[in-house]
Amino acid sequence: MNIRIGYGIDYHQLVEGRDLFIGGIKIPHNKGALGHSDADVLLHAICDALLGAAALGDIGVHFPDTSNEFKDIDSKILLAKTKTLIEAEGYKVINIDSTLCLEAPKVKPYVPQMQETIANILGITAKEVSIKATTTEKMGFVGRKEGLVAHAVVLIWKFGN
Repeated sequence: MNIRIGYGIDYHQLVEGRDLFIGGIKIPHNKGALGHSDADVLLHAICDALLGAAALGDIGVHFPDTSNEFKDIDSKILLAKTKTLIEAEGYKVINIDSTLCLEAPKVKPYVPQMQETIANILGITAKEVSIKATTTEKMGFVGRKEGLVAHAVVLIWKFGN
């Protein structure tokens, strides 16, 4: 069986006047992530991990922030398009392990809904989507609540082999 691993990371600044989307879920907060799309840091990290595992470049190659086509796009659409890209190469997702780094808001209550959302898009079970969260103990830009970070590791396999 041809198994490959991929790693993704994404950063976004937090600003007033934007909605906060993480893991495909709108989360109530006084700030949202700044970006060309809806700036869903977790879905972007997962997209990068999937694309990297399949050696297809990164999210900027396929969904450039210079394109009006992707302006304010729902990142769930980007994840679905990423799934199509890796499947065209003969790959399917085995599992995802991810970590969110942010001081606020607390995301634990939203994790099960994020897992279900991501799993439904990728055609896997929620049990195959791990989402953890941590703070930076008030250090750095994350600690000052200026931004957030997501890391994702994925395992994919080539079907038909």
